[in-house]
Amino acid sequence: MSHSPVHRAADAPVKIHLEAGRTYAWCACGRSGDQPFCDGSHQGTGIDPVVFEAEVDGEVWLCMCKQTKTQPLCDGSHKNKPEK
Repeated sequence: MSHSPVHRAADAPVKIHLEAGRTYAWCACGRSGDQPFCDGSHQGTGIDPVVFEAEVDGEVWLCMCKQTKTQPLCDGSHKNKPEK
């Protein structure tokens, strides 16, 4: 399946407080103006946000480089900056 390129929203994760039972939509395309959450900017890209429900109240580090293998959580992929 082909889709538009993923945009790197930032070079480091962002610490976010999640509320248990609340549903979130993490931006997977990197285009949202409401990072790290989806604002609908992915429309037409072929990339969908990752929708998840927080299981517990607490702080998590959400990926901003959009390269994590553990979406939406940061796995350190931002340390591997792309070649320019």
